[in-house]
Amino acid sequence: MSSNDPPRRRLPREDRHRQLLDTAWRLIRDEGTEALTLGRLAEQSGVTKPVVYDHFGTRGGLLAALYREFDARQTALMDAALAASEPTLTSKAAVIASSYVECVLLQGREIPGVIAALASSPELERIKRDYEAGFIEKCRIVLAPFVGGGTIASPGLWAMLGAAEALSHAAATGEITAVEARDELFETIVAMVARSERGARQA
Repeated sequence: MSSNDPPRRRLPREDRHRQLLDTAWRLIRDEGTEALTLGRLAEQSGVTKPVVYDHFGTRGGLLAALYREFDARQTALMDAALAASEPTLTSKAAVIASSYVECVLLQGREIPGVIAALASSPELERIKRDYEAGFIEKCRIVLAPFVGGGTIASPGLWAMLGAAEALSHAAATGEITAVEARDELFETIVAMVARSERGARQA
């Protein structure tokens, strides 16, 4: 650091962690996930590499932290909307569809790149799968009262999640509108519940 460079500010650990995550999201948005390295993050954050390594350990640890933050934001958004919604299938399905798409759009084009990067190692893929399983179980519990005493089978829920990811990412990249993504996901959820209800009646 030259004498003309501004001195680095010493931040509390929590504040520094927040700064590093914010900078990482900006890097991905501006330059793509491939540009996100711990060294580049240190440079853009105005800290030394050991500081970044101390917070995340590896690039995989950084990607996992970004995904956890995205998941926590998505969960909080969905939980608040579900708590305020009417106890009807239409209302619950609309909340699931809108909160999923909205959270991806709030994060913008960055989250598809992070999700794709998570597939780069079995450990990171497991983290993603664990969070996906939690989301699916939440949806199963929320939608179960509308199946007439039956249960919603896992294949239908995984298909719903696949649709949610594909539609929200298409909206984030501008291939379809947010309204189109929400409406299609809503119809997918309602149709899944209807199939499960038919199956329960026939059982």
